[in-house]
Amino acid sequence: MDQDVFGGVDSHADTIHVAVIGDNGGHLADAEFATTTAGYAAALAFLDAHGHVIAIGVEGTASYGAGFTRAARSHGHRVVEVNRPDRAERRRIGKSDPIDAYAAARAAFSGRASSSPKDDTVAGIRALHNAARSAVKARTAALNQITHILFAAPESIRAKYGRLTGTDRTDALARLRPAGDTVHVAVLTALKNLARRVKELTAEHTALTRALDSEATALNPGLRAAHGVGPDTAAQLLITAGGNPERMRTEASFAALCGAAPVPASSGRTNRHRLSRGGDRAANAALYRIALVRMSSDPRTREYVARQTTAGRTKKDIIRLLKRAISREIFRCLTTVVTVPGIADLRPLRQAKNITLTAVAQHFGVWPTAISRLERGLSRNDDLTHAYREWLQAA
Repeated sequence: MDQDVFGGVDSHADTIHVAVIGDNGGHLADAEFATTTAGYAAALAFLDAHGHVIAIGVEGTASYGAGFTRAARSHGHRVVEVNRPDRAERRRIGKSDPIDAYAAARAAFSGRASSSPKDDTVAGIRALHNAARSAVKARTAALNQITHILFAAPESIRAKYGRLTGTDRTDALARLRPAGDTVHVAVLTALKNLARRVKELTAEHTALTRALDSEATALNPGLRAAHGVGPDTAAQLLITAGGNPERMRTEASFAALCGAAPVPASSGRTNRHRLSRGGDRAANAALYRIALVRMSSDPRTREYVARQTTAGRTKKDIIRLLKRAISREIFRCLTTVVTVPGIADLRPLRQAKNITLTAVAQHFGVWPTAISRLERGLSRNDDLTHAYREWLQAA
């Protein structure tokens, strides 16, 4: 009868190192394989040859270990995500591929690693999100270079373009026709090329954001429609949760994953909690952006902030409370089907009755922009949507 065994994988770009331990924790064998389809098949055969595989701990399931993770799961194996060993343990026992592979196997055996890896549902969103972020970083770098060049540019150039800001400066520099002495031509040529780069990156980011919005909305319309959740924010939260958010058992685990759950910091007679500095910091930043949007435009949030301010809490404390509450709402959007009221009929119905946006806005006491965003699906307000539709039908 085959014995129960546990596997561990230390993954790299070109190779994976696989280790096997028994159900008593004893080391059985380890070997290295290539990161190819044939290599993954050989690694799985190596594991199966030592017994019945209960679980496989893999480091880097979303990066170097993604290929092996897909292969293992397609063969019916249970894969668990293993975090990198902490520095204290690594200093104590050293580091090598076999050591890390056995450590991953022990993590799966002990239950210390129990989280299921993310599936491939959000792989496309992750790729678009990374491309959009890199476009923003490159655009920011180009804008900073323009500013620094203008600081040291000849006085005639600095006087003409230094006073311009934003898109006015970029547009003016992109239309340049360098002329003058050697220094002027060189400086103006550099500015012109940087400005054109900014415009190209801006257009690239706009196109990527549009594609990202389409993907995020199709995958989870309820999340995208939540107040304050834009394309970038929705994409980041989907990437953090993965396409299989059921791997997070409770909303508290999701809050901890986002670094929004307070950490106990009690000792003796002191009973308190402190801010969590762990979790996915990009997801924490996404919750922060949602909180800021709601603090400025959501009536319920503004009332809550006023109550907490009256109670003596600082703005920083209030934002922490808001992030925890928002993480609870986001978890519901990720794990349950949220019905989003249809809005496709609103604009045609309004136009058919020859009613202007201004007239609608005056009736409901909001800005025309709010009605326009509602009609285009850029913001969500269920109560206003229902009231707007009933008003149009009765008009």
